[in-house]
Amino acid sequence: MKRVIARVAMATVTASVAVTASVFVAATPVQAAPADPVKALTGQFTTGKGVRFTDVATLLDFAGNTSILKRTGSFQFGKAGIVASDITAKRTSDDAEALAVLSWILPKPERTIRIGTTSYYSGGAWAPPKGKTWIKHPRGMNAGLSGSYGQIVNVAEPSTLKVLVTRGKRTGRTYSGTVSLGTLEKVSPWLRSADLSVLTGTGGLSKSEKATVVRFTLTLGPDQLPRKLVTVYPPGTHVSAAVGEDRRLSIETDYTGWGSRVTVKAPPANKVANMGKREPTLRGGGRG
Repeated sequence: MKRVIARVAMATVTASVAVTASVFVAATPVQAAPADPVKALTGQFTTGKGVRFTDVATLLDFAGNTSILKRTGSFQFGKAGIVASDITAKRTSDDAEALAVLSWILPKPERTIRIGTTSYYSGGAWAPPKGKTWIKHPRGMNAGLSGSYGQIVNVAEPSTLKVLVTRGKRTGRTYSGTVSLGTLEKVSPWLRSADLSVLTGTGGLSKSEKATVVRFTLTLGPDQLPRKLVTVYPPGTHVSAAVGEDRRLSIETDYTGWGSRVTVKAPPANKVANMGKREPTLRGGGRG
């Protein structure tokens, strides 16, 4: 009898241990795989959807900070990424600092609609012929003449986002680091179409510009999509050469409405004047 009781007791203890172990295993949380911001971004690429953004350009120097430019815009996506954009830029200051940088390229607000590689410019320094309000360029700048002073680092491009999250040091959902303009130029169609050289046909960045280092801080939302990007450019770049040796250009961009409906349409054809590949018609400067 004692042997039977002992065997029953042993079986009971074994079963109890097995149940306890199974409960412990079930209660242990499964470690989620690290989120992939690039995958989250490409998951947004649905025809007719997009994202909106606002960015502010600020001159930084030892005497203080001066906001000089604000842009509002939207990107429309297709299945492979950005297919169109609509961006409006305006000066936010008329003091000497802002005028020294932007007076000739942004005498009044400028709007740029870009569909594929075709750009439509209105306002700013553009001078369409009488009866027209837009100038069309078949392979134009993505954000008009003021585009070089806006956010040229475009994290709505998977290739650009990948560079930043790969090179940046991550703290929570924030990535901070540095990257050269030359590295970005290789992977970013947006950067390659941001400069005036698109119009003049002089090519891309110079050797010294390629070597220029940009500091960045990128913050993602809980969905791993970009929410805020801050970039700071040193002097001597194509962006800030006119700013001066003791100054920097800081650009802060906020992204909202990921996955919202975005539709970018070309201006009415009867309001558009065609421009040759290298013939920008500007106020005060004629063709250049």
